[in-house]
Amino acid sequence: MERFRVVGGGRLQGVVRVTGAKNSVLKLMAAALLAEGETVLADVPDILDTRIMAELLRRLGCRVDHDAAAATVRIDVPGELGSEADYDLVRRMRASICVLGPLLARCGKVSVARPGGDNIGSRPLDMHIAGLQKLGADVESEHGNIVATAPSGLTGATIWLDFPSVGATENILMAAVLARGTTVIDNAAREPEIVDLCLMLEQMGARISGAGTSTLEVEGVERLSPTHHVSVPDRIVAGTWAYAAAMTRGDVTVRNGRAEHLEIALDKLATAGADVSRVEVDGEPGFRVVMDGRPRAVDVVTLPFPGFATDLLPMVLALNSVAEGAAIVTENVFEARFMFVDELARLGADVRTDGHHCLVRGRERLSGAPVRAHDIRAGAGLVIAGLVADGTTTVGDAYHVDRGYPGFAEQLRSLGVEVTRETDPDADLLDG
Repeated sequence: MERFRVVGGGRLQGVVRVTGAKNSVLKLMAAALLAEGETVLADVPDILDTRIMAELLRRLGCRVDHDAAAATVRIDVPGELGSEADYDLVRRMRASICVLGPLLARCGKVSVARPGGDNIGSRPLDMHIAGLQKLGADVESEHGNIVATAPSGLTGATIWLDFPSVGATENILMAAVLARGTTVIDNAAREPEIVDLCLMLEQMGARISGAGTSTLEVEGVERLSPTHHVSVPDRIVAGTWAYAAAMTRGDVTVRNGRAEHLEIALDKLATAGADVSRVEVDGEPGFRVVMDGRPRAVDVVTLPFPGFATDLLPMVLALNSVAEGAAIVTENVFEARFMFVDELARLGADVRTDGHHCLVRGRERLSGAPVRAHDIRAGAGLVIAGLVADGTTTVGDAYHVDRGYPGFAEQLRSLGVEVTRETDPDADLLDG
């Protein structure tokens, strides 16, 4: 068990490159199951979650070669796939549930353990299950597993989602591409990662219209072919660097970051006083964030895309904790996101929660202290908060951050601040 050691007082300055999106790559790896043969994914981040997904695919019978140096994953999918995703891997990463749709479509049966993942609240699978049932699957819960069967194949249907769930949209979409007839998914998620998945599926031979809108129409095909696909850049990592630049009164250029995927988040930074501009670095699009003085507090409401991303909530709370004035941050997606608040308060932040609202009164600086990460984004937010705290901050359970940020400490050091990793002496006490 390791922790981050953060020395406060640093200012981020320089260029940092964003790789492919975790929230896309994991689903693209699952989508490879839909076609026999070798699919190649490029610009894959070297993070813990991609390694977990690679091992899951291996246990399903695939040959997976993850070249971290080249940022590629080669997935050789056999004609006969396994159909069981074991608990010991699925419990470590919620995105494992995304093999449910493609395995059902390819094999006609699937058994997937109910997933684990981040501690950010309940994320029921009701819409996943209801959507697959609409397509003709029989779905049962047995011994902690979701067991779905469709021995006669799946049939297209019109499916309405009560909430634009990213995971449900992805699972239904990947099942529908091999179903007979036409499937319509209404109130579908619109995230860039959904568009990226649609693009890859189309390259494989799927017939999909409406990507990026709230209505997806899928005309089923008999078979798909393997492909080569470059993942969309990670907008959450890009947003993390943007908010870190503003908090530390820095000057950071985010290479391969797509500003159009962060319009509201970057607009909030401009309201806070940052100078935000689009740039091009070595032929890749990007943006630059410069903050000369103390940021101003900004109110934020999290919503599904194109709204303010819930994954950036820890960053905006941290920004407001050192901003001029007070702000209210409202979380509308996950009920337990505010677990982060208790740790931020340990650093001296003036934060108060009431239901799904959080009132933040800014202070000039925070105060270094030992804190712990409860999830990927909370961990990153606490490390960045430590940069604007007097003294030294340690952030325990660094493995959470490793699940979503490749080389986080190394990239921070490349931007001129002092962040290192060390063995956590308190880990054994906590485990005991």
